[in-house]
Amino acid sequence: MQRIFSGIQPSGIPTLGNYLGAIQNWVGLQQDHECIWCVVDLHAITVFQDPKGLTAATREMAATLLACGVDPVKHVLFLQSSVRAHVQLAWIFNCVARLGWLNRMTQFKDKAGKDRENASAGLYVYPNLMAADIHAYHATRVPVGDDQKQHLELANDIAQKFNHDYGVEFFKNIEPLIMGPAARVMSLRDGTKKMSKSDPSDQSRINLNDDADTIALKIRRAKTDPEPLPSETEGLVDRPEARNLVGIYAALADTDHAGVLREHGGKGFGAFKQSLADLLVEKISPISQETTRLLADPSALDAILHKGSERAAAIADPIVAEAERLVGFLK
Repeated sequence: MQRIFSGIQPSGIPTLGNYLGAIQNWVGLQQDHECIWCVVDLHAITVFQDPKGLTAATREMAATLLACGVDPVKHVLFLQSSVRAHVQLAWIFNCVARLGWLNRMTQFKDKAGKDRENASAGLYVYPNLMAADIHAYHATRVPVGDDQKQHLELANDIAQKFNHDYGVEFFKNIEPLIMGPAARVMSLRDGTKKMSKSDPSDQSRINLNDDADTIALKIRRAKTDPEPLPSETEGLVDRPEARNLVGIYAALADTDHAGVLREHGGKGFGAFKQSLADLLVEKISPISQETTRLLADPSALDAILHKGSERAAAIADPIVAEAERLVGFLK
């Protein structure tokens, strides 16, 4: 059974895009993998976070993951900052990775923008910490979106250089798992932009704690075009909003675009939106209710995370201790 590692930043209640693009896949992977799931709060502070807000967002993310079906008994769910092996290995990797490699990371360029000189050093070496997150557990598979593939390639480069420099075959090669037909869920207000928690308009996204009335209203208001739904997938070309709504329906119903259009092709958006809203309420309401229940007892939630951190450390600490021995640290 291969070991999977994946992390998600604590940036509040996840959106439908986070659920369909990542969390839903996490739950499915638990059936035939050994899974280590992490709320990556160290990554979160590469940009400034209000401390109280970070604490609340961390609990919200953990509660939502549990409500979605992440199993903290058969698998491991923990907080990144609670396992010191991550930062210990990240420093070693800071010394293995080359500046030229980091300079090619497109995500830093995108996030720093024109204000590159004022970006934190943490944001710049973020990929090295991500590599440490994975290699600290000798994980061999990581479910990621297309935007993270470059970081995994860097993680493999770091592992290969470490192995070469120290004459060992210690760190393993990582395989990216690109999953799901709805890996990119787009904004309900603009089908050319990714659904995001940072969008100033709450109408642009479905949040996993939205109630049934809110979901129905957001879908009714979702941007569309004047034409009815096509009967063939070719008819979705150059219709980003229609393609987005069909893609959301397909992912929730575990079908494909063609299957959705066989059922709804030729209909106007009014009827289709009602069907989509009903399906969303069916899938999202139980998650929202369970998240609320878990957040009502923060001490019990914290206990789950503390136990997960102990189990994660039991895996990572010996691996990182051996990496330190290989480097020459006196232990």
